Amino acid sequence: MAKCDICGKGAHFGNNVSHSHRRSNRIWNSNVKSVKCKVNGASKKLHVCTNCLRSGRVERV
Repeated sequence: MAKCDICGKGAHFGNNVSHSHRRSNRIWNSNVKSVKCKVNGASKKLHVCTNCLRSGRVERV
């Protein structure tokens, strides 16, 4: 899974805990999209999380 190029958000790891309290590995993937953005006047493809897209930290082409 990709990391956000703006804030560095990536996957989080932990455990699934069943009713009987047995544990198995689990992963929470962040919502990262591949987006064309303006970087120094040129368009570039970046991996950006949807939180950064909504907050306006990135200017789309």
